Amino acid sequence: MAEHRPCTARNETPLQRADRNFVELLQELRVTQTGVQILFAFLLSLAFTARFEDLDTVQRVTYVATLLAVLAAALFTAPAALHRSLFQQGAKPRIVQVSSRLATTGLSVLVFAFSGSVLLVVDVTTGRAGGIAAGAATFLVCVGLWGLLPRLVRRAGLREEADGTGERAEEEPDQGDVRVPAPLRHTVRQPSGLRGAAAHREASARHR
Repeated sequence: MAEHRPCTARNETPLQRADRNFVELLQELRVTQTGVQILFAFLLSLAFTARFEDLDTVQRVTYVATLLAVLAAALFTAPAALHRSLFQQGAKPRIVQVSSRLATTGLSVLVFAFSGSVLLVVDVTTGRAGGIAAGAATFLVCVGLWGLLPRLVRRAGLREEADGTGERAEEEPDQGDVRVPAPLRHTVRQPSGLRGAAAHREASARHR
């Protein structure tokens, strides 16, 4: 019964958390699959155009390499097939873990498919040098947005959490010592015993 107890900041059980994570993952896959479908449709139609016969060897090899979009599509649809195969078998947490890895691998493959497609199109339209430059730029942009940016955001979040923990530790009072923030010192009333002791000390100071 331990796995049904709330265990997260959202007061979720492990099964509820797995359900939510899987729904979020499916939403991400819907976004990426749209780009994969458009790219795959373009690549398939390219082979049946009249100008395809004019492609040289390098361009044909690049075209075949960009068909990695098929592999990316297979990786992005694999979580749905995995969920269907293991439906109602109590394997939802494992499904989420495996599906997340499949999606990450699919994004990695998609980087090369995008870069190859841009290289091919620009190579055919402007030349080899322009195609290589455009393909390299596409690769760097994808790596930066899909790989580097999440790491930077995560690092910034960890830094903010560490700074917040340090500030809270500095604000925590020592044992036996109650500190009242300056804006609240005039609104917080002291206990009667402390007020009496303070008044007695003030009277003694006057008599001195």
